[in-house]
Amino acid sequence: MIHSFQAKIYPTGINWAVDVSEEITSQLQKQKGYIKIKGQINGFDFTQTLMPVKNAPYRLFVNLIMMKGGKTALGEVAEFAIEQDDVEEDKRYPMPDVLLKALQENNLQEAFDSLTASRKKDILKYLFYIKTEETLLRNIDKLIVQLKDKPKNARIP
Repeated sequence: MIHSFQAKIYPTGINWAVDVSEEITSQLQKQKGYIKIKGQINGFDFTQTLMPVKNAPYRLFVNLIMMKGGKTALGEVAEFAIEQDDVEEDKRYPMPDVLLKALQENNLQEAFDSLTASRKKDILKYLFYIKTEETLLRNIDKLIVQLKDKPKNARIP
């Protein structure tokens, strides 16, 4: 269910934020107090986490990317549309086909799978945002070398 509201972007310390009403947050599922959401600010898509604030409404931090994409600024009222984000964290960063192939060719699939969940997520997230094929292949080669050396937690780059 999509919840729409307007809010004025205000400074809070070094960050910018808007408050999300209890009427909206009470309809969303909390995970350890936080609420994962996806939404739009003035039509610009974003994924974010609503942060609990003691004795106050949940807070949505508005970063520079959201401000520019939503063509808004500090002190302005923006139009928000938010909904629960049910996508599992691991599903956001799929394993690149070239990594899977490299792991299989080097018999390192088991070594990769034995890494901690957070380490695998960090690696896949890092690889997900690489823009050029050349850089992707170079980093996959580094990962393969590290996995062959059997470290507890492989680090790339």
